[in-house]
Amino acid sequence: MTKTMIGIIGGSGLYEIDGLKDAQWQSVETPWGAPSDQILTGVLNGVPMAFLPRHGRGHVHSPSTVPYRANIDALKRLGVTDVIAISACGSFREDMAPGDFVVVDQFIDRTFAREKSFFGTGCVAHVSVAHPTCPRLGAACLEAGRDAGITMHNGGTYLAMEGPQFSTLAESKMYRESWGCDVIGMTNMPEAKLAREAELCYASVAMITDYDSWHPDHGEVDVTEIIKTLMGNADKGRALVSRLPALLGTDRDPCPHGCDRALEYAILTAPDKRDPALLAKLDAIAGRILS
Repeated sequence: MTKTMIGIIGGSGLYEIDGLKDAQWQSVETPWGAPSDQILTGVLNGVPMAFLPRHGRGHVHSPSTVPYRANIDALKRLGVTDVIAISACGSFREDMAPGDFVVVDQFIDRTFAREKSFFGTGCVAHVSVAHPTCPRLGAACLEAGRDAGITMHNGGTYLAMEGPQFSTLAESKMYRESWGCDVIGMTNMPEAKLAREAELCYASVAMITDYDSWHPDHGEVDVTEIIKTLMGNADKGRALVSRLPALLGTDRDPCPHGCDRALEYAILTAPDKRDPALLAKLDAIAGRILS
């Protein structure tokens, strides 16, 4: 049994967490560069918590330039055990309306301009992302959201696009009608893959801001309308987060789904062939296995 530490990655519109005791912004150095911003640490309702604004305070990083590897490494280095990613998304479903939240459980990754792994030449590893989110953590987010009075949807497929432009109408229709996606965003990949490599439980909460461009009654995405919805969603997001400590508790058993043991048989490179420089960079991510 270990001690729970909750890590919140806040997306567009969510730049702070209310009620943290002993709150302080910390700079964390990683072998992968600087994270998006300093990390706000403290204790919320008796449980340690770390909050990282994904785009940086003031929204300085585009979806393509977010330092995803540094972000995940920094959270792991601080002792985070459970990561909840909160992101603004568009909806492909009539019943998933702006203002609703979706607990995502699947992804289609269409990003192409980002580093997607901590591993590579000199230390090759293959983790499974067949089920890329943690059901235990997702269930806690679902319960917390419903308790906060938020309209929650349990399960959905998130189309991760590169951005920063929004979809064309043709793309939006394809993702919705042919591919069966439920929401679309720009930031949960490679974040979810990296969290799995770091043996962190990861849950994704999509805060719906718009209907993308497929909806005949809404037309193209209107940024001014998105910003209005973002502000309301941010309040809801903070309400959801405030309820997580009571649900997750201070003590943590091993993940029943194996998220915290994802590297058990993943590293294929023979010990005598491993690159010492890369191994040094993996101290936080894979130290449990490599040591």
